[in-house]
Amino acid sequence: MMNPAPSQYTAFEGTTQLAAGPLASVALAVARAERQPDHGPLLVFDDRSGEQIDLDLRGSDADLQARFGTAGVPEAPSPRGRGRPRLGVVAREVTLLPRHWDWLAAQPGGASVALRRLVEEARKAQPDRARLRQQRERAYRFMSAIAGNLAGFEEASRALFAGDRERLEAHTAAWPPDVRAHALHLAFDTDDTQETPR
Repeated sequence: MMNPAPSQYTAFEGTTQLAAGPLASVALAVARAERQPDHGPLLVFDDRSGEQIDLDLRGSDADLQARFGTAGVPEAPSPRGRGRPRLGVVAREVTLLPRHWDWLAAQPGGASVALRRLVEEARKAQPDRARLRQQRERAYRFMSAIAGNLAGFEEASRALFAGDRERLEAHTAAWPPDVRAHALHLAFDTDDTQETPR
């Protein structure tokens, strides 16, 4: 049984953990397993979100290494937009009622400064609540994809969203060890695998 590294990907063959780590190494492991005539179902998960992902496994090992590299999923270059990209500022659309715009416009520094300040204050006021919600959601996505038909799934889901580790452990005790361990890791281990909500 392997534990996933932070900000990584995890692959399962059936209910057995096959690989965990950077996307390139996980893709290579899955491609090699896929070449075996008697392989089981192969699933790959993004540990930041708990979502199952599909990989293009065509080509040689060198092709896969080039496609997925060491940094993760290849990203298309984004067009340069408004804002201050060197500072990490990203311009996006916000829809508000006129009274909200009026209030923002009256704030020192304007709408952007006021919105950033409000967001930072909210993040500081409720960091644990948001983190716990993200952890539970990523664990639920993983559990739904791989354990949705296993005995105790409904009870385990209720325990997960109640934040009751003891009950979750009890309801998943009969699950395959790798599935159980990964679900508990995603639900309760604090690390940097969590994705910032978009």
